[in-house]
Amino acid sequence: MKVKVNQNCIGCGMCIDICPEVFEYNDDGLSRAKSEEVSDSLKDSISEAQEACPVDAIEVE
Repeated sequence: MKVKVNQNCIGCGMCIDICPEVFEYNDDGLSRAKSEEVSDSLKDSISEAQEACPVDAIEVE
């Protein structure tokens, strides 16, 4: 599966708290996916992070 954090990110850190295996802060203090391709085994955690994002910045394919 592919995961991306788009330009809507405000750096609240919810996704990092929920799924640190996938998300981290970039140099600007905003969230980013550590890797664009992620294991399907993390699907539930990624979905939880996506739902928790206050600005709908997480895109999953």
